[in-house]
Amino acid sequence: MNPFSLEGRRALVTGANTGIGQAIALSLAGQGARVTCAGRRDCDETLGLIRDAGGEAEGLILDFADPMAAADIFAGAGYSILVNNAGIIRRDDSLDFTEADWDAVMDVNLKALFFTAQAFARACLADGQTPAAIVNIASLLSFQGGIRVPSYTASKHGVAGLTKILANEWAAKGINVNAIAPGYIATNNTQALRDDPERSKAILDRIPAGRWGDPQDIGGTAAFLASPAARYIHGAVLNVDGGWLAR
Repeated sequence: MNPFSLEGRRALVTGANTGIGQAIALSLAGQGARVTCAGRRDCDETLGLIRDAGGEAEGLILDFADPMAAADIFAGAGYSILVNNAGIIRRDDSLDFTEADWDAVMDVNLKALFFTAQAFARACLADGQTPAAIVNIASLLSFQGGIRVPSYTASKHGVAGLTKILANEWAAKGINVNAIAPGYIATNNTQALRDDPERSKAILDRIPAGRWGDPQDIGGTAAFLASPAARYIHGAVLNVDGGWLAR
């Protein structure tokens, strides 16, 4: 048996309409999973790419401005892989940061992640869908402070912590819970940084790999963590950052 195969598995990827989420959905489908591509907007482009490659996928509208948006979608549906990728960011000086921007980011990035994972795990255990895997998308700012993104930094520190506590509670129940901490990846979320010549140069000068990451760099890692090859990995926060944190 191929330990990297996801044949016969059903996966849900949140925020799958673009960027990292799209790359993860494509990678899971490429290993044989049937992928539900969820987003607050349609994921038609992602669905087309998967189907053109011979994969199986369907779309689902989920807006995690309501942190409980996914509470009722797992029971009896046969999912055994969940990738919590959906996230937002707000930028402003900490002196000027608003309560509205704080709450919006925390609701999507942290509260929704927890309650989506909870609903998924409950369904897996009730329906006998184990072994199962949860992959959370953390960040380099799970370890560092960053600049002008206080709610994002707090939420991503929280993602790392939740990954560990859920692994502690669910590992013995047959559910692997791990996280990926992407480095500086060329996506919509980093467009402002890449458009700032000074910030972009400072970032590239520190990355040993010498380039911004590609979303596919995260996609392959997620497919690995969801596979039987990672069955003894629990509570890890895996840096995929071109060597940034090693610098």
